[in-house]
Amino acid sequence: MRLSRYFLPVLKETPADAQIVSHRYMLRAGMIKQASAGIYSWLPLGYKVLKKIENIVHEEQQKAGHIPMLMPTLQSADLWRESGRYDDYGQEMLRITDRHDRDMLYGPTNEELITDIFRSYVRSYKDLPLTLYHIQWKFRDEIRPRFGVMRGREFLMKDGYNFDLTKEEALHAYNRHLVSYLRSYERMGLQAIPMRADGGPIGGDYTHEFLVLAETGESEVFYDSEITDLTFGDRAVDFDNVAECQAVLEEFTSRYARTDETHDEALFNEIPEERRRTARGIEVGQIFYFGTKYSEAMGANVQTADGQQVPVHMGSHGIGVSRLLGAIIEASHDDKGIIWPEGVTPFHVGIVNLRQGDAETDAACQAIYDSLTALGLEPLYDDRDERAGGKFATMDLIGLPWRITVGPRGLKNGVVELTSRRTGESEEMPAEDAVKRIVAIYENV
Repeated sequence: MRLSRYFLPVLKETPADAQIVSHRYMLRAGMIKQASAGIYSWLPLGYKVLKKIENIVHEEQQKAGHIPMLMPTLQSADLWRESGRYDDYGQEMLRITDRHDRDMLYGPTNEELITDIFRSYVRSYKDLPLTLYHIQWKFRDEIRPRFGVMRGREFLMKDGYNFDLTKEEALHAYNRHLVSYLRSYERMGLQAIPMRADGGPIGGDYTHEFLVLAETGESEVFYDSEITDLTFGDRAVDFDNVAECQAVLEEFTSRYARTDETHDEALFNEIPEERRRTARGIEVGQIFYFGTKYSEAMGANVQTADGQQVPVHMGSHGIGVSRLLGAIIEASHDDKGIIWPEGVTPFHVGIVNLRQGDAETDAACQAIYDSLTALGLEPLYDDRDERAGGKFATMDLIGLPWRITVGPRGLKNGVVELTSRRTGESEEMPAEDAVKRIVAIYENV
């Protein structure tokens, strides 16, 4: 993509209503535009990152054996009355009446709808276990939407639902989701800590939130510093292996880590003082096991091997896909702009032409662009007729992790400059070597 042909409405000034870093940089970098309070249009750059995050979630869910589908944004209120949640959910639910005076709602979550789908088609224990998920827009009518996509009213979320014959099998699904979430977040360059949480309106005795540590987090968190030394890495996991998934859960949840809602001061004080930490955290996902709460209320039963009808055990598992953009920026930025991790960057590398219109420089930039594109990467070529300082400022703001700078002086010496956005370090090398370096960086991302 050539920047001269791309739609990137960069702002020089920070909008006055943007209170946190991610909101400021997403507006300034031309990633989003507010349509109304808490509702945003996703402009091309923001949409590219959103799709990168969505693709990672899809890949990791399907590796875990979970099956994608798509449910509608609007739901019948009758299903929610069956479960008993229609009146309990509160004013965050946007209630709608259609032209036939039927009560509808814009879904904040999908437990009722997925349970109705399940009970319509599944009759036997032989069809279990089953986990279905989708990535869909949700709406919660926040009383005070703020912080951009971090606390919006409309948001993109992955929500998955497991159906199992027994509690033990459902808890294996819970563990499977925990493993897949750890893998997803690390691929996005994040350390998301699973913390004991409260079930809230969804319910359930077993629930963990995944929180990214950041000064602007909405939750106060308390944790053992040892947990921040844990990484999942590239280890292979057999998602059908109950003991293996349970071992991962124990590894990542055995140390103290809780939100303020479930904090236990006595337990916290049992940790050696030098390891006790308090911070702020951004919630980017949550997993629940809630047993037969919905299946009993809505008649989602299966026949067992001995002919009995029993309600299935269920859980729900969410990842805030759109919220993750804000969380990544909060965790990875500096005073110049965003610093995208390689796994979610909208473009793999920026190419900056220091003398647009110079035949040799133009040809060298085009050759680098063509080479990278042919190798399956997406470069962003800044071919605008602007000052070098303005081009560098734009690249720093939008946060591409690598930049190749091409100018007449370097070309006379047979080199271009490769710069890391994260460290600021630059290295001169032949253009062919810069291309090889970029390819090598992204081989395992």
